[in-house]
Amino acid sequence: MDLDFLTHTPFWIALGQIIIIDILLGGDNAVVIALACRKLPAEQRRKGIIWGTAGAIILRVILIAFAMTLLALPFLKFVGAILLVWIGIKLLAPDEDAHDGIQGSDKLLAAIKTIIVADLVMSVDNVIAIAGAAQSSGEHQMLLVTLGLLISIPIIVWGSQLVITLMDRFPMIITAGGMLLGWIAGGMLVSDPVFANTEKWLWMPKLEQTKVLQYGAQVVGALLVLAIGKYVASRKPKAAHGSGHA
Repeated sequence: MDLDFLTHTPFWIALGQIIIIDILLGGDNAVVIALACRKLPAEQRRKGIIWGTAGAIILRVILIAFAMTLLALPFLKFVGAILLVWIGIKLLAPDEDAHDGIQGSDKLLAAIKTIIVADLVMSVDNVIAIAGAAQSSGEHQMLLVTLGLLISIPIIVWGSQLVITLMDRFPMIITAGGMLLGWIAGGMLVSDPVFANTEKWLWMPKLEQTKVLQYGAQVVGALLVLAIGKYVASRKPKAAHGSGHA
């Protein structure tokens, strides 16, 4: 195997860029992972974080291989945005009573599934940044992407455990995490090709891609998750929450 590329500066610059992108984007992942695992028993939290992160990373590598094609598909971001809003609401208003008869392993699998689905949806935009950084190095793009992701895994795992600790102390972080998903969903929805590409899908209304539209959609998404999440939580039986405090 020819390893000459290891002495090329562009390779290391691109790897550094990918690691930085992964760390910056890992903040979102850490919040989602922490939200999904916070209800697990302490001994299962670590498993949920590690397996959820591993599954999400594998899917992200696959996504990156098809990055440019995926982002051109109509309604992909639209559906992804709706899915993220739904996940955000579920995280703000979890089905407490639905877990009564569920085995610990089932809860663990549910948490891992939530992590993978949320990360998959959130990665649709993020993979472009990583793919762009990899392309700047010329060859060995998939090796670069995989290395960058592997290096970022411990950072995301450690970050998730830190966020869970903070959530136990400051429950407001749970609300903020759900709103973060809504924020991402809003920006994703308005940038879907069916709204942004003026040359195709002429039957769909077109949105001028401005900063105002982007921020406005993100704010609306965050507030939508907050409002629906709080409403759904308020409609749940109080007995499940209040019995322990009576």
